[in-house]
Amino acid sequence: MVKQFLGLNRVVASNLRRLRKKIGISQEDLAGKCGLHRTYIGAIERSERNITLQTLEKLAESLGVSPQDLLEENSDV
Repeated sequence: MVKQFLGLNRVVASNLRRLRKKIGISQEDLAGKCGLHRTYIGAIERSERNITLQTLEKLAESLGVSPQDLLEENSDV
């Protein structure tokens, strides 16, 4: 069970980093759009933080994708 949870953190981290870079914004810019701190965005991208559903929604909205897009492994968005 823990292994799956950690895997999901890595999926979100990878998708977040990829989508952020795809639209050409920095961690600081994304943090500003979400109302979060830049170091928190970095920690999410390194799979160091467990995020809430509310944070997942904020991130997805700021990136212009659905929360599901951040959760799907190998998402094509």
